[in-house]
Amino acid sequence: MEIGFGFSTIVIIIVILYLLSSIKILAEYERGVIFRLGRLLPQAKGPGIILVFAPVDRMVRISLRQEALEVPPQDIITRDNVTLKVNAVIFLRVIDPSKAVVEVSNYVYQTSQFAQTTLRSVLGEQELDELLAHREKINLRLQSILDTHTAPWGVKVANVEVKQVDMPESMLRAMAKQAEAEREKRSKIIHAEGEFAAAQRLVDAAKLLATEPVSVQLRYLQTLTEIGVEKNTTVVFPVPVDFFSGLQKMLGKPDGTETPGGSRS
Repeated sequence: MEIGFGFSTIVIIIVILYLLSSIKILAEYERGVIFRLGRLLPQAKGPGIILVFAPVDRMVRISLRQEALEVPPQDIITRDNVTLKVNAVIFLRVIDPSKAVVEVSNYVYQTSQFAQTTLRSVLGEQELDELLAHREKINLRLQSILDTHTAPWGVKVANVEVKQVDMPESMLRAMAKQAEAEREKRSKIIHAEGEFAAAQRLVDAAKLLATEPVSVQLRYLQTLTEIGVEKNTTVVFPVPVDFFSGLQKMLGKPDGTETPGGSRS
C-alpha cells in the first residue's frame, strides 16, 4: 500500500513538473511558431501564456519588432566609371512569423545578401551626380526591389537608406575645383550685373542732369562740400568740360581773320 502511494505521488509530481515546463510566456512583440510532430500548426501562438508539450511540440520564437540591418560597404563602379565604396542600412520587420520560419532558413542573413547584390546592381546603373542628387529616389527603388524579394518570406522592408558614399581623393579634389569654378562664375556674373545696373543708373542721371544745366553746378558745389568735410589741404576747383572745348577752339583759331575779299584785317 505504501509502495503504491509512493509511486502515485512520484507520477503526480512528474506530471506537475511536465505541465510547468510546458508553460511558455511570450512577450507582446513575440510569436511562437509551433511544429507538432514535425508539422506546422496553422497559426502562430502568442502573446501571453501558451502550452508547448515537448517532445511532441517544438516552438520557434520570432520577434515582430523592427530591426536595423547594416549592409557592409560595397565597391561600386557607376555608369560614368567612378569607383565608390557605399554602405546602407535596412529597416525590416516580420509580418508573417510562420513564413519567416518555414520559407527561409535565416531571413536576416538572406535579406543581407539580397541587399548587397541589389545595392551593387542599382547604384551601378546611376551616374555619380544622380547618386548624390537623387538619393531619395534611389532609396525608394532599393526598398521596392528588396520588398519584392522578401515578401514571400513574410518579411517587410520598411525603409532603405544609403548611409555613406566614400569617393577617391582625386574625385574629391576634382569636385572641389568644380565647385570653386562654379562659385567664381556666379561671382563674375553678379559683378557684371552690378556694373550694368550702375552704368544704367549713371545714364539715367546724365539724362536728368542734361535737362537742367544748373543742376550740374549744384552737384559741383555739393562735391566741394563733401571734400571740405575731410580735414585735408587739397583744394579742388571744378571746371566745366565746355570751358576746355571753348579754350581749345580759341587756341586753334588764327590771329587774323580773312575778309570776304581775301584781305586780312
